[in-house]
Amino acid sequence: MSNIRLFLVDDHMVLREGLKALMTGQPDMTIVGEAGDGETAWTQIELCQPDVVIMDISMPHGGGIQTTRQIKEAYPNIKVLVLSVHDDTHNLRHALAAGASGYILKRTAADALIQAIRAVASNGFYLDPLLADHVVTQYVHRPPIASHLLGSELSEREREVVLGVVQGYSNKDIALQLNLSIKTVETYRARALEKLGLSGRAALVRYAIERGWMER
Repeated sequence: MSNIRLFLVDDHMVLREGLKALMTGQPDMTIVGEAGDGETAWTQIELCQPDVVIMDISMPHGGGIQTTRQIKEAYPNIKVLVLSVHDDTHNLRHALAAGASGYILKRTAADALIQAIRAVASNGFYLDPLLADHVVTQYVHRPPIASHLLGSELSEREREVVLGVVQGYSNKDIALQLNLSIKTVETYRARALEKLGLSGRAALVRYAIERGWMER
């Protein structure tokens, strides 16, 4: 995408000004609108038609989760990237269920935010590395997920690859952990997605969250 049209939604004006300064310095990004609450955002987004909405969660007059759901129901092609102070999987789960394509923390470095914006604008998915760490740590300290919760139709290798994807690992990382080639990991991943009737990592993460794999 040569130019990403952005709409900012946050009730803190100082933060919005900082975000505008950061993003207007990017050659492939343009700010087309902003709002301090969900209700105002909802009325303006129809006029602005942004590519990506940067969405806070905790706001007056329509929270970020509710507004995200409204946007995705009315404009499925508009991507929503949640930018939040909340680092719990409860808010992550609800944001993704509402249709968000990414979740990043406000304390994350500026270059990671730029990376996240470009990822979701390109129909990708972005999960803040700090949240991915929470997920991994949580998984390590809990009993293994029962096979029937992963889908009894998946093979053992497919289940291992699926868990790696959900935990935020790249295909390369999963390949190293399982002593497989990257191509083999890609094959297992594709087969698992097909068997589960899902498309892409974002859908797989939502699937995992909805079934409680990532509960804290």
